[in-house]
Amino acid sequence: VMMVLVLIVAGLGVVALLMVLFAPHIRKYSAGGACMSMTRLDGKTVLITGANTGIGKETALDLAIRGARVIMACRDVEKGEAAAASIRRIYSKANVEVRELDLADTTSIRAFAQRFLREVNHLHILINNAGVMMCPYMKTKDGFEMQLGVNHLGHFLLTYLLIGLLKRSAPARIVVVSSLAHNFGWIRFHDLLSQGSYNSGLAYCQSKLANVLFARELARRLKGSSVTVNSVHPGSVCSDLVRHSTIMSLLFSLFSLFLKSPRDGAQTSIYCAVAEELHSLTGKHFSDCAPAFVAPQGRKEETAKKLWDASSELLGIVWDD
Repeated sequence: VMMVLVLIVAGLGVVALLMVLFAPHIRKYSAGGACMSMTRLDGKTVLITGANTGIGKETALDLAIRGARVIMACRDVEKGEAAAASIRRIYSKANVEVRELDLADTTSIRAFAQRFLREVNHLHILINNAGVMMCPYMKTKDGFEMQLGVNHLGHFLLTYLLIGLLKRSAPARIVVVSSLAHNFGWIRFHDLLSQGSYNSGLAYCQSKLANVLFARELARRLKGSSVTVNSVHPGSVCSDLVRHSTIMSLLFSLFSLFLKSPRDGAQTSIYCAVAEELHSLTGKHFSDCAPAFVAPQGRKEETAKKLWDASSELLGIVWDD
């Protein structure tokens, strides 16, 4: 037994040593694709949800450096202001502003959109970035299951309220931040809001599949309008998104070397927002700044339409076709 223990410890020591030696290479590999576009965004207006932390904040910084007016829509205004201040410290000319938006409350979303439409004349890029991951069972203000409510329904309503402005500002782009997790998701139409049973992981996967389906169906509906919609998988990013899951937090700590930094994770969102070659590409899914695989359940037009109708009904809205 002693011998086995010695061998295990020695083996772990070798693995640890190799990880230290190869850390720079592992890091480089983990970083994934980078957005190489030099596109400027002077005179353009960008709206990013959940821009006070993680990849949202890094996306805001990058687009501000390109000259855009960046509106950071955050639930926690104080955290948002701190993030905006840190962006200004890095780039003193950054034109960033913070506005309150709680995607778990349709009243807040409507109030935000009303004020936005009153005060902002153009919207060239909308990045639906905010997200909740694997939280315990909770409901939004309107009684929706939290993950579907924030990740999908909140953004669905926000986009609906701002679509007219995006069309008037065309060419415009919508970027929907989804995840590789959409592969493991199914839209449970019989229990969309997880009232019958709840599994935090499955509910997260369902919400991320909903993001992919929403992007595809919206792209189909916007054909010919010069407003494009694409979804992205940012990669496995070292962020506070996993805070609700002890197991995920532990795994992320152990394998942090293999995770992307928020800056690396923001690259695909940035790429879809600015790359010249994507000016007319719509309804696609990207990862590492390249087209990515979409699970079969994310390609079904019938499912996308059914989800669209169910979402519209839950929110009490009717889209103009």
